[in-house]
Amino acid sequence: MKKILITAFLIFIGLAVTASDLIIESKTQTFSDKDRKINLDGGVTVKMDNLTVVSPRADVSVRRNNKLDTATFYDKPYAFEINANKKREVKANILQVSLINKVVRAEGDSQSIITEGNTPIVIINADEQEYDTKSNIMVATGSVGIKYKDIQTVSDKAVILADSKGGLKKIDLIGNAVVKQNQDVSEGHHFVYNPVTDEMSVTGNTKTIAYTDDGKKLTIHSDYQQYKKSQNSYIGSGHVKIWFDDYYAQGPKVSVFPNKETNKMNEIYFVGRSKIIQSDRDIIADKIKITMDPKDFQAEGNVRTVIHNIDTKDVNGDL
Repeated sequence: MKKILITAFLIFIGLAVTASDLIIESKTQTFSDKDRKINLDGGVTVKMDNLTVVSPRADVSVRRNNKLDTATFYDKPYAFEINANKKREVKANILQVSLINKVVRAEGDSQSIITEGNTPIVIINADEQEYDTKSNIMVATGSVGIKYKDIQTVSDKAVILADSKGGLKKIDLIGNAVVKQNQDVSEGHHFVYNPVTDEMSVTGNTKTIAYTDDGKKLTIHSDYQQYKKSQNSYIGSGHVKIWFDDYYAQGPKVSVFPNKETNKMNEIYFVGRSKIIQSDRDIIADKIKITMDPKDFQAEGNVRTVIHNIDTKDVNGDL
């Protein structure tokens, strides 16, 4: 009976290698016909195409047609995939690899690292991560944290699209998302970041806090925002509100541009019926331009000024 089981097990492995370029190595391998599982123990290594998984122990489920289905790795396994000079690594408490769909699922304290040469490009931490090796799409859920170059993010969920060589093409952050870049912080419901063009957009109760070189804070609230790093510019639309120094301004749409000589954030343009408030006066106009350094503003188009709390009494108290 033991010889028959070993023969059957070798047939399963042979079928898998022929169909999926799968290699399984371990100190011991046993097959349970009742559970339809191959149990692997001690120095487990599984290789499939460019993917390698290393673990203390694992099991592989077998379908009724004798096809290997899902390999589950326990006790903090480690998986990696190498494409050109980029390496993708995944660590977790448990890893599941679909040998049919070539999908890797990491559960419990999962971490993914993409390295170029010896330099980590991106580090992703989450409760769970799922990576489709065919489509190069990773979905991370639960307390997601990402570090990419000088950008750090947190969100409820993230969807990361990579190219065939492991480079990043797109990052989506969904739910309670926060993005930090140096001192600047942005918040919103849904971020879309393009690492190739270095452009970022955010929707849903968005808020950005940016700092000038002299430490002054610019706060932008709006329904939608877009940031282009190459131009150091912001665009905001939908219920825009801005705070800077003793200025408060609001309007339907705003653009923030840098000084052309220094490339530092300096000019704020409101388009559409907008309002700026300073101390006890409100200025309403079709267009408003705010200069941060030197601090000033200009209003154009049907300008209306309201000055609050004017004392109209003379020194004797007469009107």
